[in-house]
Amino acid sequence: MVIARVLAALALLVMLTVAAAPEGVRVDAAGCPPRDTRGAAGYPITGYWMNPRPDRCETRLVLSEMRRVGGDTVITFGSRLTAVRADAAGRLLDARTGQADPALAGCLDGGRPCYLAARDAVPGKEIRRAFTYVAPEHFGPGLLRCPGLDRRIESGGRSYYRILLGASCTAGPFDLVLAVSDGDGIGNLLAEAAGHGMKVYPGLPAAPQDPAKPWLPHLAHLDVVNTFTRRVLDDYRHRHGASSALAGVYQSFELAMRDRADDDEVLALYRAQHAVAAAALPGRTIVVSPYWDARRGRGFPPAEAGEGFAEIAATRAGAPMAIAIQDGRGAGKVPVYGPDQAEAPVNPRLEPVVGAVTNRQAYLGSTRDYVEAAASRPVPGVELWVNVELFEPTPVAGECSRTDPLPLRGRASKARVDGQVMAVGGHAAKIIAYRWEPFVICRDDWDSPSLGESIAAAWNDPLIVRATRRGVAGREGIQVQGHHLRGGALRISYRQPGGLATTVTAAQERHEPAAAPGGLETAWAPFTPAGLDPDHPWITVTAVNATGRTSTTPYTFRG
Repeated sequence: MVIARVLAALALLVMLTVAAAPEGVRVDAAGCPPRDTRGAAGYPITGYWMNPRPDRCETRLVLSEMRRVGGDTVITFGSRLTAVRADAAGRLLDARTGQADPALAGCLDGGRPCYLAARDAVPGKEIRRAFTYVAPEHFGPGLLRCPGLDRRIESGGRSYYRILLGASCTAGPFDLVLAVSDGDGIGNLLAEAAGHGMKVYPGLPAAPQDPAKPWLPHLAHLDVVNTFTRRVLDDYRHRHGASSALAGVYQSFELAMRDRADDDEVLALYRAQHAVAAAALPGRTIVVSPYWDARRGRGFPPAEAGEGFAEIAATRAGAPMAIAIQDGRGAGKVPVYGPDQAEAPVNPRLEPVVGAVTNRQAYLGSTRDYVEAAASRPVPGVELWVNVELFEPTPVAGECSRTDPLPLRGRASKARVDGQVMAVGGHAAKIIAYRWEPFVICRDDWDSPSLGESIAAAWNDPLIVRATRRGVAGREGIQVQGHHLRGGALRISYRQPGGLATTVTAAQERHEPAAAPGGLETAWAPFTPAGLDPDHPWITVTAVNATGRTSTTPYTFRG
């Protein structure tokens, strides 16, 4: 319901804006107000997942808002190929659940159900398997290759596509894919992203799920997945190949980033489908977003993350790859805490997942531990990205949240997201986030800021992603790396022998700007501790920059 309200509000805003155009609001050839291409915020999160939208003006509005909080990248999920069977009347039933597929119920071709019309198109030849595909896009001749067999069907105000996959256009047997579209969301997204100077990674077609283990791909259909993927990507190359926005594709089937068996089903899917993507879209990046789980009793230790990274990287088939690891904080699978907090109680928002215990009792490590392990196994041609989860495991009363699809999720605060960024930012080549709707744009009530508005208002809060003691010119000090550090001071807290808590403030004396936009700055301030408590050898640092902004979350390291 939250998403529905947000979409309705966006649509109303677009309609009102366009309707007011004769009184002074300019519109372009698409009938939309001009793009707002200002990129105001320099926050380290630069990419978001979002749903493609059939309305071009709404797509433009969303991307303008995304740019305003520093976004330059959009990722979409791929639609799933669903194995179906047809009854005598030509109705398509989900092969796993036995339920009729409502998306294809209205598909009539010449007055006949589309499955029966497809069967009539190949008289004397077998249709072995049938699949449905609900696509947020239109397709062109790259997909519809065989005259008389492949075709676009307009029925009941919707567009359907019939694709018959065989050894050739005349040699059966055939596998049938019936796709349905409600608009060209991907086409709109690529066009608007190009106008905003942004990059898009559309989702690859997702493989059918194993009937017995739906978290795994059904490899009996891998040949259809490969053939259909090749058709879709050839169509992308023909229609969108010149687009500056088409940066690559996203692998929608997830897996845990741990040491996996040689015959692992998901890795087998990756190897096959990524080889198709590398051949169809040479030079473009394949993005994968695996997850990890630090929960004791069901997760795996940080040491396995590096091996998992290498195994996924080996599936890239020579294409550039970005492995955007889900940080796990939103789902409660991996906590964000400093090295001094292992014996501290878990964050209250994580108790519904692991109970009221300590971090060490609940988890095998923190986000920082897992990211460091993944970064320890670099692979040429592969970038380590991190996908921070912008939600809480469960909502609390009065909090805007996700209600569809389940499970329910709560909203994150900017300070909590700052902590996530700080935990991964020392190793991530890029930080992206799940997801734009509803987590960035939902509000608890009409006058409370959304997460996106909070980021836009405080994008230049200093964030420390790495700290160490370092001497300069014979003087002891602390060096920090991060974002928005210039000027101001470092506030340093530690315990002296005997447990005496001590806090000092040291003015910055050195600053090195980032080597590239969005990169890490370096700052140094003199600091000589009056001894460290051997039972608590931790130093905690926050930064105040020249604009007066202060870190919302401290950074702790062993001194």
